[in-house]
Amino acid sequence: MSTFEILMPKMGESVEEATITKWFVSEGDTVQEDDVLLEIATDKVDSEIPSPVAGTVKEIKYAVDDVVAVGLPVAVILLEGAEDNESETTPEATPIASKTEVTVEKPVAADSINKTSDRFYSPLVRSMAQQEGISADELEEIHGSGKDGRVTKSDMQNYIANRGQQAAPSPAPVKETAASSPAPAPVAAPKEHKVNVSVSANDEIVEMGRMRKLIADHMVMSKQVSPHVTSVVEADVTNMVLWRTKVKDDYLKKYGEKITYMPIITEAVAKALRDFPGVNASVDGDKIILRKNVNIGMAVSLPTGDLIVPVIKKADQKNLVGLTGEVNRLANEARGNKLSPDDIQDGTFTITNFGSFKNIIGTPIINQPQVAILATGSIEKKPAVIETPTGDVIGIRHKMFLSLSYDHRIVDGALGGAFLRRIGDYLEAFDINQEI
Repeated sequence: MSTFEILMPKMGESVEEATITKWFVSEGDTVQEDDVLLEIATDKVDSEIPSPVAGTVKEIKYAVDDVVAVGLPVAVILLEGAEDNESETTPEATPIASKTEVTVEKPVAADSINKTSDRFYSPLVRSMAQQEGISADELEEIHGSGKDGRVTKSDMQNYIANRGQQAAPSPAPVKETAASSPAPAPVAAPKEHKVNVSVSANDEIVEMGRMRKLIADHMVMSKQVSPHVTSVVEADVTNMVLWRTKVKDDYLKKYGEKITYMPIITEAVAKALRDFPGVNASVDGDKIILRKNVNIGMAVSLPTGDLIVPVIKKADQKNLVGLTGEVNRLANEARGNKLSPDDIQDGTFTITNFGSFKNIIGTPIINQPQVAILATGSIEKKPAVIETPTGDVIGIRHKMFLSLSYDHRIVDGALGGAFLRRIGDYLEAFDINQEI
């Protein structure tokens, strides 16, 4: 065995391709085990890929900005002590490469594309085209939202979904006409619509960063997929505020963690999700997937102005101390760009804090494939009517708006409203006398 292939790793359950953003080595460079070879980016996270072996970089197969399917070789390492013999390759490597060629490179659509088009299509896109029976001419008509008009996985998924919906209700004569004419063009046409923007001499044009483009695509997709409805309640969180003010210094001394409102809100949300499992769900066509685990994502604003959503796994099984530690860890690692792929996978519900920007209310967009997202507003002191055994009085209370955006395909107003009210009830019933 003289060479070792570096394969594009799988960075998460739903990740099927990644973009090479940087090479730290060149062909001919000597590397040691665990030396960083390249940096890759997905719609989930950026990661550095180390070398599992020591040797010399014999071949780099892809350039920066290339999109590579998971499992494909991106580089070849000549192992230490081995001679650079072109005829000598890793015994296991050849069969793997052959399988890749059969499943990704061999489709008829892919072959015709390579021969007749100058447009770049990733192996994943070509594979999807083959599986769906999309011809080369049809693929050429699909609008690409990626760099330089590149067709992405999301573009293919949206196109395939619209393609099927248009074909189904059409009567037989229309289908026959569509088969004999380039009908796919009208399907893709809506994606071509753009707002005409005039630019004056004093305007500044700033290119979107990679993460901002991904966020934009994800938000547009979510609004297209899910009919959004938003409900709002106002919760009296006086007990929560007073308790935190009372214990925060002792809490830091005892546990070495700063206690914020987020762990308390997360605890209430986790309880409510157990009470209403229909919100801890996803939609797959005409099927509802009720998630077994309660994995709560929290939106974190990065110093760059972008957004990422790390996930607290099995939040319902953690006490307040455990939630505090996890919230602080994920927030710090997110801002330091140190999150692992596992830290941002498998979320079943998301919380976003509009209050951190002194906003009192917001209507967030659902983080697909989840079906709901909670927004918390800023906490404000307000005069309120307080019921007492001797009658009603007016007092100063700490109030906060909670707004829930939910997918009306499976979450109706009754379920969404009851779930949101339950979160408010848990927060209002917070025990001000509980020990840390």
